[in-house]
Amino acid sequence: MRTIEVFDTTLRDGEQSPGINLSREEKLEIARQLGRLGVDVIEAGFAAASPGDFESVAEIAREVRGLTVCSLARSVQSDIDRAYEALRDAEDPRIHVFLATSDIHLQHKLRLTREQVLEQIDAAVRYAVKYMSNVEFSAEDAGRTDIDFLCQVAEVAIRAGAKVFNVPDTVGYLTPQEYAGKIRALRERVPGIAKIKLSSHCHDDLGMAVSNTLAGIEAGITQVEVTINGIGERAGNASLEEVVMALATRPDFYQAKTNIVLNQIYRTSRLVSKLTGFVVPPNKAIVGANAFAHESGIHQDGVLKEKLTYEIMKPETIGVAESKLVLGKHSGRHAFREKLTEMGYQLSDEEVNELFKRFKDLCDKKKTVTDDDIAALVDDSHTVERSDLYQLEYLHISAGNTAVPTATLRVRLADGTVVEEAAVGNGAVDAIYQAIDRVTGGATELVSYQIQSVTGGRDALGEVRVQVRQGEAVVSGRGVSTDVLEASAKAYLDAVNRLAAGQGRSAGAARVKAGV
Repeated sequence: MRTIEVFDTTLRDGEQSPGINLSREEKLEIARQLGRLGVDVIEAGFAAASPGDFESVAEIAREVRGLTVCSLARSVQSDIDRAYEALRDAEDPRIHVFLATSDIHLQHKLRLTREQVLEQIDAAVRYAVKYMSNVEFSAEDAGRTDIDFLCQVAEVAIRAGAKVFNVPDTVGYLTPQEYAGKIRALRERVPGIAKIKLSSHCHDDLGMAVSNTLAGIEAGITQVEVTINGIGERAGNASLEEVVMALATRPDFYQAKTNIVLNQIYRTSRLVSKLTGFVVPPNKAIVGANAFAHESGIHQDGVLKEKLTYEIMKPETIGVAESKLVLGKHSGRHAFREKLTEMGYQLSDEEVNELFKRFKDLCDKKKTVTDDDIAALVDDSHTVERSDLYQLEYLHISAGNTAVPTATLRVRLADGTVVEEAAVGNGAVDAIYQAIDRVTGGATELVSYQIQSVTGGRDALGEVRVQVRQGEAVVSGRGVSTDVLEASAKAYLDAVNRLAAGQGRSAGAARVKAGV
């Protein structure tokens, strides 16, 4: 039984998804959870891309232990220097160097000959090896690279000192048979390749990222590069949970396993979804809401008699409990703290005390409070790095099918000043947002608005997620309440506070994106 190493690139390739803008604290929170999940490598970011990326990589390198922390770098000395500086305090650092190798990229992007590319790869890997022995090289667009040249690239990278050679299907072009064929050809034709790690990195443009990754495992790769929930550039990357559970469910076929702590999968998926604002589709494999749901009468009858009739995995294997313990308004602070610990949260006394107040308020509004409700409270208040310039104190809505929707609200500023405003709109939410714009004095564009129920029932918590644009900066915000209009106001103010904290990703900023 081979052990396949899991290289998680959620914080690098995943964060490059259009619309995702994670703060440093949010990245660190995800990195901590990836450690609990048991990944072997965290690609913490692209240190040379921006000062924010550098600081995030450096902080993760300092704090997260027991695994390899990696930074991406182009095949230029300045990028490699920056990666080394960010990784200086890591327990087990890795520099991940990349360069495009397909003729399409050579001719139209790099404007280099094959010989020049080989020289640049050799120089870059040798330069990185001066800093550390753990160096990975990625042949960007290997999927469309001529196999003879790809073998030359691998040979040069290995001879220069690379300990990992990564074969990215950067644009999701290959079929599983083609991808496996490239891996087999590399293993058969490249001297010394058996002494290093051979890695996959597949994109999902044609919906084959997971299939290609699994085909690569069959062909002999020893490391998979994946993301939580499959997020990433364009259509995304191979999904960690799908690759891992395919191996865990079919060890008879793949004869391979990972070091992933399976019961942390759902918790990790939920955290990444909350912090990125990317909703997991109900029909998503492994972690979707319907993954372990049965509506058909025939299916229900079969599952009641024997779960194996329609379930090839147990929900508790990935951390989805079949029955949830419920806390209520009579629960004490100690029980609440124990529940938070049981759910995997590590919070300070101050954070627990603040959450307990919100928990008690929620108990007055709901008959039962579930694990999902508690998780929503934590996700709504925890690990959000913002200025808190604006805090909602009061909201009143007047609306109806024969009345003009009107919103009146009171907002407290960071200096203690209280501002009240009212506005009308096309609907209740629009009126709220018009009133908030009057308070802030800013002109923002609502890019997207999403609302969903956290739990079931009429008294369910409603969660609202928004994306707003101000100039070139685009940020996300979220709010949770049993009142969806209040949640809408909180989400919009959250986004405004993030703008005030300068967390918006600028489309025109000097931010480098990798193509691997």
